[in-house]
Amino acid sequence: MKDFINTLYRNHSLGYKLLLFISTTFLIVYLFPKSGKFKYNFEKGKPWQSENLYAPFNFAIKKTDAEITTEKQEIKDASPLYFNLDASVPNTITNNFQRQFKSVFLDTIPVYTRNDLKDAGIQIIDKLYHFGVLNEEHNYSDTKKVIILEGRVEKEQTQFVNLVKENQLKAIIVKVLESKDLLTYKNEFTSLFFDLVEPNLEFNKEFSSRVLQEELDKVSYIRGSVERETLIISKGEVVEGVKFQILKSLESEYESQVWNKSNYIWIVFAYTLLVALALLMLLLFLRKYRMSVFENNVKVTFIFFNVAFMVLITTLVVNYNSQYIYVVPICILPLVLKAFFDARLGLFTHVLTVLLLGLVVPNSYEYMFLQIIAGIVTILTVSELYKRANLFISVGQITLIYIVAYFAFFVIHEGSVETLQWETFGLFVLCGLATLFVQPLIYAYEKLFGLVSDVSLLELSDTNTKLLKELSNKAPGTFHHSLNVANLAEAAANEIGANAMLVRVGALYHDIGKMKNPTYFTENQSTGINPHDELSPTESAQIIINHVIDGIEIARKNNLPDRVIDFIRTHHGTSLVYYFYMKEKEVNELIAIEDFMYPGPKPFSKETAILMMCDSVEAASKSLKEPTSTKIDDFVESILNKQMNDDQFLNANITFKEIQSIKKILKQKLTNIYHLRIEYPE
Repeated sequence: MKDFINTLYRNHSLGYKLLLFISTTFLIVYLFPKSGKFKYNFEKGKPWQSENLYAPFNFAIKKTDAEITTEKQEIKDASPLYFNLDASVPNTITNNFQRQFKSVFLDTIPVYTRNDLKDAGIQIIDKLYHFGVLNEEHNYSDTKKVIILEGRVEKEQTQFVNLVKENQLKAIIVKVLESKDLLTYKNEFTSLFFDLVEPNLEFNKEFSSRVLQEELDKVSYIRGSVERETLIISKGEVVEGVKFQILKSLESEYESQVWNKSNYIWIVFAYTLLVALALLMLLLFLRKYRMSVFENNVKVTFIFFNVAFMVLITTLVVNYNSQYIYVVPICILPLVLKAFFDARLGLFTHVLTVLLLGLVVPNSYEYMFLQIIAGIVTILTVSELYKRANLFISVGQITLIYIVAYFAFFVIHEGSVETLQWETFGLFVLCGLATLFVQPLIYAYEKLFGLVSDVSLLELSDTNTKLLKELSNKAPGTFHHSLNVANLAEAAANEIGANAMLVRVGALYHDIGKMKNPTYFTENQSTGINPHDELSPTESAQIIINHVIDGIEIARKNNLPDRVIDFIRTHHGTSLVYYFYMKEKEVNELIAIEDFMYPGPKPFSKETAILMMCDSVEAASKSLKEPTSTKIDDFVESILNKQMNDDQFLNANITFKEIQSIKKILKQKLTNIYHLRIEYPE
């Protein structure tokens, strides 16, 4: 059991990667559509690019959504409204009118006029209740068909315009009185009927809705069928009209969600295989070519997170409206990965992500071609991301590549530019603008994942930072030495194509540990007093060696990134404090050489190796007396050859050719520093 626990502990990093691999795979598969995928790409109005297509099985031709919507709307417009009629209301209103007539119209009115008034009242009631009076306001078309029900029996059919609304009462009274030349009594009739009139029609919403739903349920969603082995479309034939609808119907059959359980499981299994294969290739690439990244779980998590994030954004857009697919700024992925890692890793991850997205986007070949080309352009054009102008220029180039490639595909499909959709170019411009969001995104990633980009390195390279100011105050000689080393290292890095910004920052901070005991280092001894004179060689060597450990502690306290701390840790490798070792050896032959060696580790990258070379050369160059070009050449050769003989660069991915280039740069720089000139004859 103990052995099992020990094994588990030793392999916990691999276990985490396995868990990350499985969880990312299932997350991406979950985002993908769980259905079959039509293997042909086509667009309305464009030629059919594949071979002649025959129906693989019997299937129905579906109506378009627009056709179904129109048909349903026609049914809704033609569907009648049902109103319940209270037949007793007109008689009640008539009786009430006759009772109240005498009190309203006095006996002083002539008999013939009173008879005319009474006839007018009866006529108004007949007109009001001929079809009926509504009990509430309704917002229906005047031509809407109306069926009046008495009990459950259909009594009459009419139009909605014929039903009396509350606001029409006065107009009907005026019309009847005007026809009988009795407008003088308009106010009396209006007052009387506003008190008398009651509605006798009530809208039967439930019955009307049920009848409408029965009609809507009868709508057919198909307009025919296609038999198996029937020719659907020939190669080169334009996809339009009925052909387009048949193809959409066939595609719908493939991508229908109505799959049986067995098919669903097979589809999910197939997606899982493809996604797992792509992510496995990414892990193998990291293990083969980027071991330092592979061994760092945070960095692996960061890469997988970005892949899953791009898949998530793209699938959301596809599900919403696939026309906007090119608005998604996929090129942010290689930009981010190049900012934190390198161009090769960024491009490899980008290509794998685009291949995954090809499973869910329409016109997958066109999409993958455009995105891969755009990714390559991103990697080739974007350099020194911390310079804002470079990002704007690169985004402009990326947008131009999108437009040119899309234009070429359109002409290939259409054979002309007459039907070119200019709105798509607007989508590419929006994509370019969205790509500019990479700057704040990089900042957020730095805070979330503890990574460091060139933008942060640029901030750290400012000599006015708190830590470098403290170094210049406490150890001015060391600060000056660090500046010289930074200049040498930056020039060397540029010569061999290493990360110049990173090596410059590493050089500025590599000796901050000397702040703890600044006077024990010769560059800070301005009074001529050497405190080592009062110490044994062993004690002196320990103080010198400890500046590495002290530097790491100060760096961590000031939250310097690990990539910068690596320079502090490795800038002396496992070299020997030779002066004090030889001094101790003069009095003690049995000394342990390990007590006079730096703890390491040795440099493990081009940048850390460059710093070791430049630091040693710059520090030792102070001892040169009457320097000449020959002396400087021999001096640089001897120091770097000794480091090579001591295997200090064994773990760094730096070649002999690159070391020779660095030697050349260091010789040139030192020659310039000492202002050596050709000696002319007198």
